[in-house]
Amino acid sequence: MFGSAKIHHSASEWRTVLYLTTDYPIPPNLHNSHKYSNGDVSVLPYSYTLSSLPTLLRDGSESHMARYYVVPSTPTTPFPNLPINFPNLAMYLQSAVHDSRRAANDSSSGLRKLAQYIDNCYQTEAERDAPIDQEVVPKRGVGGMFKRVMGRSKVNKGSTGNEEIYDLVTPFVSDEWG
Repeated sequence: MFGSAKIHHSASEWRTVLYLTTDYPIPPNLHNSHKYSNGDVSVLPYSYTLSSLPTLLRDGSESHMARYYVVPSTPTTPFPNLPINFPNLAMYLQSAVHDSRRAANDSSSGLRKLAQYIDNCYQTEAERDAPIDQEVVPKRGVGGMFKRVMGRSKVNKGSTGNEEIYDLVTPFVSDEWG
């Protein structure tokens, strides 16, 4: 899930936060269980009901201080298998942004919200000051957002042990670590 947050209520700058979760099966007898599986990008996954919400997520998907977007599983971007390394995570997130950009003119789903959040929260000063004309404004790419993660593997081919898996994103339960 992508999240954007301001560091202060009067700040104009946004910060990106990635919330990762290993979701739990939705109990079949749960009231309104369909809302967790219908692809709504504004509904937090079921696992977020099992504990208290992080502060930035408490006011909904579009508040003054924070915005979030739950990446749905799509035919072109299914949920990734874990463990996943950081370059593959970056490719997954980039694919989610591309899905959102492709849905820019589709008002029937919320897929386009991620592209809108990126465009609104991360405008350059020149873009903020310029008049908006949809026919003139070029589509912005997302490659720069993930450049720092892509292609930076420090693992040597002859390394062993923890060095081989240091860059994997793996699920864990916080109680296991302290």
